[in-house]
Amino acid sequence: MNDDYLWDGSGEPDPEIQKLENTLGRFRHNQPAPDFRIPAPSRLRPRFKIAFACLATAAALAIVAMQYTNSLRRFSSTEPEWNVATEAGMPQIGSKGIGADGELAPLRAGQTLETDENSRASISDGATGQVEVDPDTRLRAVESRSGTKRLALERGTIHAQIWAPAGRFVVDTPSAVAVDLGCVYTLRVDDSGTGLLQTSFGWVGFKLNGHEAFIPTGAACATHPKLGPGTPYYEDSSAKFREALAEFDSAVTTPEERSSALGIVLAESRKRDAFTLWHLLARVEESDRARLYDRLAALVPPPSEVTREGILRLYRPMLDRWWNQLGLGDISLWRNWERNWPEASHAEE
Repeated sequence: MNDDYLWDGSGEPDPEIQKLENTLGRFRHNQPAPDFRIPAPSRLRPRFKIAFACLATAAALAIVAMQYTNSLRRFSSTEPEWNVATEAGMPQIGSKGIGADGELAPLRAGQTLETDENSRASISDGATGQVEVDPDTRLRAVESRSGTKRLALERGTIHAQIWAPAGRFVVDTPSAVAVDLGCVYTLRVDDSGTGLLQTSFGWVGFKLNGHEAFIPTGAACATHPKLGPGTPYYEDSSAKFREALAEFDSAVTTPEERSSALGIVLAESRKRDAFTLWHLLARVEESDRARLYDRLAALVPPPSEVTREGILRLYRPMLDRWWNQLGLGDISLWRNWERNWPEASHAEE
């Protein structure tokens, strides 16, 4: 087709264009075209021009104010943060029981959902995901900010299946913040505030006061009050490996016992466990870091731009480059999300 046909009708016409012209032809303008070389005379006196401009400005501001008010209403506390469904027994929101009549109950910011030993519930939000709430669980809805949905697990067990963008779903516990990076996971918290996170799919970030852990599919991480996240590990690692790692992370372990536990971890580690050893680099005593470096380098050799001295000094760019050798993705993605991670709203310091 000749493109000139679109402008002046010359050239070979396109059948689809002709069809469109016939359809829209009845709306064709049939008056003479104005002469744009001659400015149209103003019909408004100067003072009316000023008044008209003021009215137009006021109308525009009114529209903006109305839109802002509507947006505030949309995110106000009167709107439910989550919808709650009863799965068994009679869960409670505050002192009000939720029956199994099939109707959804709203869970708003500040309210607490509680299940006893005979009840279970599920909460959902279409844009975020779904969370199954096990018996003997206490879960509080925290005010959502900046598009991030937030819960606080005070006790019990939840199973989260999240489809919101990474970093948009957060769960506080008494000893860490769990930040979803696009995943399915289980989170448990006991009466002491000790927790355990297990990732079934995707990634979860665990954080408290700068102490962090990244937990991929098939891995788990414990968390303890005042200590924050422990060292993450794959659940298929050996029993000796997991027991020694738990002793290393314990608050009551002496420096000598920690060093001994580290020796067992290094001896039991596989190539897959390099993920755990990488996390340990920033957690061991300086005197133990050299042997940890040697074992990690034997499992996954560092890239050429990463030096032994840089790792022993915990030079972060080199640590990140070594992470990228582990086959777990580019750490720059995690660092980007990490900058926006919120701190816990009630985790113990």
